[in-house]
Amino acid sequence: MIAHESTLVPFASAAARSGSPFVEEPVAYDAVILASFGGPEGQDDVIPFLRNVTRGRGIPDERLEEVAHHYRHFGGVSPINEQNRQLKAALEAEVAARGLDIPIYWGNRNWEPYLPDAFARAAADGHSTLLVLATSAYSSYSSDRQYREDIANAITAAGLEDRVTADKVRLFFDHPGFVQPFQEGVNAAVQAFLADGIPAAAIHVLFSTHSIPTADAERSGPRDVDWGEGGAYAAQHLAVAEHIMSELAAVTGEAGVNWQLVFQSRSGPASQPWLEPDINDVIETLPAAGAQAVVIVPLGFVSDHMEVLWDLDTEAIQSAADAGIRAVRTPTPGTHPAFVAGLIDLVVERIEGMPAADRPHLTPLGPWYDVSRPGDCENVRLGFKPAAAGIAP
Repeated sequence: MIAHESTLVPFASAAARSGSPFVEEPVAYDAVILASFGGPEGQDDVIPFLRNVTRGRGIPDERLEEVAHHYRHFGGVSPINEQNRQLKAALEAEVAARGLDIPIYWGNRNWEPYLPDAFARAAADGHSTLLVLATSAYSSYSSDRQYREDIANAITAAGLEDRVTADKVRLFFDHPGFVQPFQEGVNAAVQAFLADGIPAAAIHVLFSTHSIPTADAERSGPRDVDWGEGGAYAAQHLAVAEHIMSELAAVTGEAGVNWQLVFQSRSGPASQPWLEPDINDVIETLPAAGAQAVVIVPLGFVSDHMEVLWDLDTEAIQSAADAGIRAVRTPTPGTHPAFVAGLIDLVVERIEGMPAADRPHLTPLGPWYDVSRPGDCENVRLGFKPAAAGIAP
């Protein structure tokens, strides 16, 4: 029997149960759970999927249909599930190449295959010490704490409280494997514009990520740190963007390329403050700032989600055309070899109990914690629900 009730970190392995920020002793994990958001795979799936995403908010189907047109435009199919199939296959190939004996299961928050089913399959196959790898790199409710709530819910929904433990790999926003694909994309895009005769000062790099309510952003990250406006969520993105631009300057010898962090995909009511500025609003102002070209970097996304295909490839690119400036959108990590290898490095890091001082990171904010701190990434509207991989609440 696996007891959790008296521990600081619910559902945790013995090594993580004390609540220390970093787990620096080996853990014999016997399975990895790849956790993701999920998406519809046909027109009939779209509204049921959006009901799952907005569960508990009382949003009628007619309002959901206003959002559904993004999915309808692509045949009702979100790319995310196929991307996760490809990522899972790439991770399994990397595991095999390294001679690691650890299976990978996949489950989603909002669509099939669901996360409780993934946990149930892993347990049915005899695995009990599980490590969760979520396809999200940054601190926020939906990208961090909600996944930890999903883990707790999956264990209880599958009736596995006394049969499994579950930890979660650290947030990987500044891990070299995650950053390298973005770095390559920015370098290539800027160098191409420079080669076309566009001055560095006329090139603007926009690092785009999903907007979130400002109240939630302020609660992202540990409470005992003053992260500034936008909380740890904004601070992490800014730190990675600063690193990328510093490396760009070293490669090109051009330090005059303008850049800023922008936001996209706002979905809340107008009365609720969300992180700004919106990417389309910024693009509209670029000609007056002397811009001739814009590099759009989907820094908040691990792969080409619907928000990338619609909000960036469709709307933002059109905004640039309307503004009369050239635009290119750089790639997401997807199944880039460095990203895949980096994710398995994060798994091995926990299997071996690598000391925090030895863990790779590219910004002063890293390496991030293995065990989330109390109150990290609270959702203002929902409050605290049971969550794994962190000190309660």
